Amino acid sequence: MSETNPAATAPVTADAAPHRYTAAMAAEIEARWQDFWDAEGTYAAPNPKGDLAGDPELVARPKKFIMDMFPYPSGAGLHVGHPLGYIATDVFARFQRMTGHNVLHTLGFDAFGLPAEQYAVQTGTHPRVSTEANIENMRSQLRRLGLGHDNRRSFATIDPEYYKWTQWIFLQIFNSWYDDEARKARPISELVAQFESGERAVPGGRSWSELTEGERADVLGEYRLAYASDAPVNWCPGLGTVLANEEVTADGRSERGNFPVFKSKLRQWNMRITAYADRLLDDLDELDWPEAIKLQQRNWIGRSEGARVDFPIDGENITVFTTRPDTLFGATYMVLAPEHPLVEKFTPAAWPEGTHDAWTGGHATPTEAVAAYRAQAAAKSDVERQAEAKDKTGVFVGAYATNPVNGERVPVFIADYVLMGYGTGAIMAVPAHDTRDFEFARAFELPISCVVEPTDGRGTDTSTWDEAFASYDAKIVNSSGADVSLDGLGVVEAKARVTEWLERSGTGRGTVNFRLRDWLFSRQRYWGEPFPIVYDEDGVAHALPESMLPLELPEVEDYSPRTFDPDDADTRPETPLSRNEDWVHVTLDLGDGRGPRKYRRETNTMPNWAGSCWYELRYLDPHNGEQLVDPEIEQYWMGPREGLPHGGVDLYVGGAEHAVLHLLYARFWSKVLFDLGHVSSAEPFHKLFNQGMIQAYVYRDARGIAVPAAEVEERDGAYFYQGEKVSRLLGKMGKSLKNAVTPDEICAEYGADTLRLYEMAMGPLDVSRPWDTRAVVGQFRLLQRLWRNVVDETTGDVTVVDAEPDEDTLRALHKAIDGVRQDLEGMRFNTAIAKVTELNNHLTKVGGPVPRTVAERLVLLVAPLAPHVAEELWRKLGHPDSVVHQDFPVADPAYVVDETVTCVVQIKGKVKARLEVSPSVSDEDLEKAALADEKVVAALGGAGIRKVIVRAPKLVNIVPA
Repeated sequence: MSETNPAATAPVTADAAPHRYTAAMAAEIEARWQDFWDAEGTYAAPNPKGDLAGDPELVARPKKFIMDMFPYPSGAGLHVGHPLGYIATDVFARFQRMTGHNVLHTLGFDAFGLPAEQYAVQTGTHPRVSTEANIENMRSQLRRLGLGHDNRRSFATIDPEYYKWTQWIFLQIFNSWYDDEARKARPISELVAQFESGERAVPGGRSWSELTEGERADVLGEYRLAYASDAPVNWCPGLGTVLANEEVTADGRSERGNFPVFKSKLRQWNMRITAYADRLLDDLDELDWPEAIKLQQRNWIGRSEGARVDFPIDGENITVFTTRPDTLFGATYMVLAPEHPLVEKFTPAAWPEGTHDAWTGGHATPTEAVAAYRAQAAAKSDVERQAEAKDKTGVFVGAYATNPVNGERVPVFIADYVLMGYGTGAIMAVPAHDTRDFEFARAFELPISCVVEPTDGRGTDTSTWDEAFASYDAKIVNSSGADVSLDGLGVVEAKARVTEWLERSGTGRGTVNFRLRDWLFSRQRYWGEPFPIVYDEDGVAHALPESMLPLELPEVEDYSPRTFDPDDADTRPETPLSRNEDWVHVTLDLGDGRGPRKYRRETNTMPNWAGSCWYELRYLDPHNGEQLVDPEIEQYWMGPREGLPHGGVDLYVGGAEHAVLHLLYARFWSKVLFDLGHVSSAEPFHKLFNQGMIQAYVYRDARGIAVPAAEVEERDGAYFYQGEKVSRLLGKMGKSLKNAVTPDEICAEYGADTLRLYEMAMGPLDVSRPWDTRAVVGQFRLLQRLWRNVVDETTGDVTVVDAEPDEDTLRALHKAIDGVRQDLEGMRFNTAIAKVTELNNHLTKVGGPVPRTVAERLVLLVAPLAPHVAEELWRKLGHPDSVVHQDFPVADPAYVVDETVTCVVQIKGKVKARLEVSPSVSDEDLEKAALADEKVVAALGGAGIRKVIVRAPKLVNIVPA
């Protein structure tokens, strides 16, 4: 560390107290120490090797990798709610450094995605220009907060040297398949070798050598972990792009822009995340995550056990997945999702004889009915389609399937309450025992057969029922056929018996199903990572060789997606990249021995989630241009160790809203990279902490329009803006709600250390809390009192003395040390600040010069929370080195334990006396002392004692005879 003394350059202002801690002094101190930290590399975390290798002594310490969730560089900049988590991780990281750890704490920027692209479209500014300007603004705002980041490791996802490796990882996934027997990903070349040797049969029965290149590509596409397919997608004409399910609101509109979203079939890239469903579930148990987040992931993955059953129809099968195969005898009709690929195949030209009028939807032919209903369903979101309260709609496709257990013909419908994204996109409807099926059957006059005996006394005559009977604790009835009988069995026994029969008869099999769907990975946008994929003249996809990475985004004249009439579901995307013909159509030598050939590039881009799926790895080795990450460095920071069986980041802090998006996707990428041997950590983030939200009051006028919160006046419990009464409601903070407070404002008025203390003192970190600018001054005054306990405000001299503290001060000091240490370790920053305040107030109350040993330890306690003022005071106290790497104080146990504690003595439950006793007093001695106390003797009045209950050292309860 440098011996430079930045405190020597502190200015002196000419007022009554020229050395008082003021906002101006805070600003000067903070800027000076921030410059010092940058110049000295104070927060540099050395790697065990490579270009970031540094101090061997630091590397030898236990390590701690602390991360915040990637910020997106918004043009609006930060408001005070944004840095809550960043300040918290900074406090925790500083504490870890002071307790002997080599700490890696840095921050990059998640900079691809739709917001930057839309801003560019609106302003005519290239997305890179606006995004880089936003990043610089955010860097400046974050620096002002005194965050101790290792800036050598920072990057943005839009840096070509970063997304080179995003593209490289995509190729690893594309060139891999999931081996169910080995339960891991393996290189696709190993699968090809199995097909070539005959070890694995080629689907369709031909030999591998007989297949054309296109046919081989199709076969491998059924196995690859990244694959292109024609699939139902969420098409948003108003944005000109396809959206993931998570980007569509419950009412079927785009989360961004609020445009209608339609179901459409397009060729898209997908990630086969479903292959990892079991591992994603199982490994949750080993992670130190909030149970609420684990539950969300478990529900999203949605594991369920049941059976797949084949219903024959016109020489083929409709396959359904059911968790209740025991109710097969009660299946009286079938329902397919409107998008099901077999619908058109089974739809005849005319209605079969005897078709109910209620089944046709008023259409002359099945073809017309199906087409009209499909258009109607495409305009609804999945949430809308599954809403329990809505009327059930659907149409008969004009065909009948056969129930395999009893041979009965069952009509086949399409209805929007069945989704293509769950199970097989088809259900066997058992209306007697499923609420939705019951409502549908009543609406369409379909038969309802009871096969689970009601336990509520209603009987088995379904014509008298008002609702379905659903139970797992009842007997099966009316369920006997020629080959199998379930009558009289319980549900569990019946499920086992019918599943065994299905497998024996070849009409089904027991299986596990998941709610989780493969991850849609294509976007029809400009501002995203280009796919490192080209297509030959036969349409076969080829991976670019690593030597051609990064494939950089080309310049295009118009980088906005082509948008369409938001209500026109029949449109198709036109990608911005497709407009650069010179980039799209290329002649390349892919190094496969075929020489130069003509290719067409993929013109979709990756979703904004891609860059954040692996960024924790880039922090480890950010300048490595030869490999994703050096194995030794990755093992050092993220490898498995005691308490972390799957490895991962030691602490990851961010919002709970990413539970089933970023967190699930990142886990999937980690597992693929682990399987392929690129990393030692099978999980990206071992410990997850979700911080709460800083909220703010939103004030609205009579029209419901938000008015500037800073200009609202409170009078007699009511609120007024420009003389008109307005309403007040606690909500989010944001520019659009006119209630945003920027950190720059608070730093200018009080200083960054005050802002840090206020945000950490507002309440528990995981709880949302309202912002109150008026309350900030409380933490500013704490810093002023701290300053006065060390520095004379008139002369600027240090006032501490080399004297021994008294007994009370020693006890106050060591109790504070013990409490603050525990609180910082547990991320209870609000209570840590309370304990620091209590100690500081004790010193103020005692008066006189503060003993040096107490002042120095107090400064060290404050250092993680208010680092600038701590650095300044530490230097003024005569220490040449930064406070950042000083040892955190350790409490003396002798002073932490109270000399005496108060014991309450009760008679008949009422307090009659209080005794000051030793904390280690025995039950016997405490009972004697209580019975001998004169107040207790007087209260008993000579009465006998039936029982004495002793809870040493704090309670004695006497029960008179």
